[in-house]
Amino acid sequence: MTADHGPEFALSADMKRVVLEQKLGFVATVCADGSPNLSPKGTTTVWEDERRLVFADISSPTTVRNLRENPAIEINVVDPFLRKGYRFKGTASLHHNDAIYERALALLTERGYRATPDRVKTIVLVRVERAAPLISPAYDTGASETTVRDQWTDYHVTLNVSRSTSTPP
Repeated sequence: MTADHGPEFALSADMKRVVLEQKLGFVATVCADGSPNLSPKGTTTVWEDERRLVFADISSPTTVRNLRENPAIEINVVDPFLRKGYRFKGTASLHHNDAIYERALALLTERGYRATPDRVKTIVLVRVERAAPLISPAYDTGASETTVRDQWTDYHVTLNVSRSTSTPP
């Protein structure tokens, strides 16, 4: 199911929860040659008007270059344990040394990010125009969120134990 309400679009409570909890969004843009660019953004959060998302350009020259040429963007945010999240499609605007840039630095700082002018080159503000849920096929068998979460929690615990006990090459 896709939520598509044009200028009336607003993020649902669950969409905001997922973005605020996860903080990591995978941002897709299009390069000048038409090839895709996918880049993780660890500063992804909900903007104040709840119709937009925002992230900081800390080290994103390709993403920003692509958005200067073509502001179309998609951000996917997924809970890695529940295997559920959302895909947000919209239009990006770039900000540096303006009121939005300053407010975004303050907002990111309030939310626990290290958002200082020496680190953040550009603020990317995304007007979300459509959103759709992302749900793992793990649920196709009728599995509950508890079952899926427990499975992936166990996997990550095992992975971390294995990493901590192995000797580096």
